Amino acid sequence: MIVVTLKDIAREAGVSVMTVSNV
Repeated sequence: MIVVTLKDIAREAGVSVMTVSNV
């Protein structure tokens, strides 16, 4: 469960960073 949570957070964080970068 912890691993999945970390992966989800990493994915969300990565997407957020990419979105901000594109903007």
